[in-house]
Amino acid sequence: MPVAASAIYFLNLRGDVLINRLYRDDVGGNMVDAFRMHIMQTKELGTCPVRQIGGCSFLYMRISNVYIVIVVSSNANVACAFKFVVEAVALFKSYFGGAFDEDAIRNNFVLIYELLDEIMDFGYPQNLSPEILKLYITQEGVRSPFSSKPSEKPVPNATLQVTGAVGWRREGLVYKKNEVFLDIVESVNLLMSSKGSVLRCDVTGKILMKCFLSGMPDLKLGLNDKIGLEKEAQLKSRPAKSGKTIELDDVTFHQCVNLTRFNSEKTVSFVPPDGEFELMKYRITEGVNLPFRVLPTIKELGRTRMEINVKVKSVFGAKMFALGVVVKVPVPKQTAKTSFQTTSGKAKYNASIDSLVWKIRKFPGQTEATMSAEVELISTMGEKKSWNRPPIQMEFQVPMFTASGLRVRFLKVWEKSGYNTVEWVRYITRAGSYEIRC
Repeated sequence: MPVAASAIYFLNLRGDVLINRLYRDDVGGNMVDAFRMHIMQTKELGTCPVRQIGGCSFLYMRISNVYIVIVVSSNANVACAFKFVVEAVALFKSYFGGAFDEDAIRNNFVLIYELLDEIMDFGYPQNLSPEILKLYITQEGVRSPFSSKPSEKPVPNATLQVTGAVGWRREGLVYKKNEVFLDIVESVNLLMSSKGSVLRCDVTGKILMKCFLSGMPDLKLGLNDKIGLEKEAQLKSRPAKSGKTIELDDVTFHQCVNLTRFNSEKTVSFVPPDGEFELMKYRITEGVNLPFRVLPTIKELGRTRMEINVKVKSVFGAKMFALGVVVKVPVPKQTAKTSFQTTSGKAKYNASIDSLVWKIRKFPGQTEATMSAEVELISTMGEKKSWNRPPIQMEFQVPMFTASGLRVRFLKVWEKSGYNTVEWVRYITRAGSYEIRC
């Protein structure tokens, strides 16, 4: 549930009410006295921004020389409340020329009351976008004499903007070359046992876009996710195409995505913001394609010597390659001397992290590389406790490869003028927490 605020107060540093607005009748008008008496006068303002007094919660934040206090009578979403305060202050600053303090509030009582009625309805946050609100609340605030920020010009076509259809994009954009760049970026998290069995594995991914499109285009993105393919086959009354399908978990979208259409058709349709933005995030826990297999062998020869052999196999396609591969093999703190033999790349001992660091600039697919190391240790009489082996860690990035198998089936751009577009799609997989016990 969102904030469901019962009231909001703006106080100065002395505790005087500058302006307030009651949204619900479940709290009394004297609730600010409780805040002033139990929090401000006891000098507990800096200890915790959330306090409960007499069955009500007080969520407060200091901005310049003003305290903004939200009063709720039920268990509300605190993060949402503070997000609302931050967005509201940014809105006020856009009207007041960049200033928000006690003087700015006193000079703009009428405007603030009008804005408070628009940005919150019965205690629930509404649209706080300055670009949209300025389309129909055209009154200009009294600006601070120290503000040199110019007035922002309103965006045309108020009807479309106020409905929320394209509040993130202005009209009238024109580009000589209409292009769309789409990147699928994934991070692989792995914990593997010393015997090669996978203990934990998942992929977190995001789809990044950069749009340079004229007008007000409508984009439609198709992925090889299981639900989307089954829905498409159902709508077209034909069996689903064979091939790998992906089950996406914990999907979150940018506000531009048409959720109604996604729920009914399972397609990602949206009017994109101009420039760069994050279209969606997701997580995958099944069917992960691991880009690398690591086979470590560590032998402790007495108390002063160790032999380490690490074999790394690339599992992705032979035409692909990984860049910036780094393998960190932990060694005891009392390491004195090391010697290496590698079939690819370079290795060295890094005493600051107690690890052998093996770097390979370019690692082709369907190949393997080996590092052999001899480690000499300083014999200490006090160290009788056995060495607890930390896991081996890997860093890498593999272009044009996705560990989840996610692929873009189509990216369609439609705009009423009918111009041609150029679409660019890239894939990249990086190491998240990629660890192998040894």
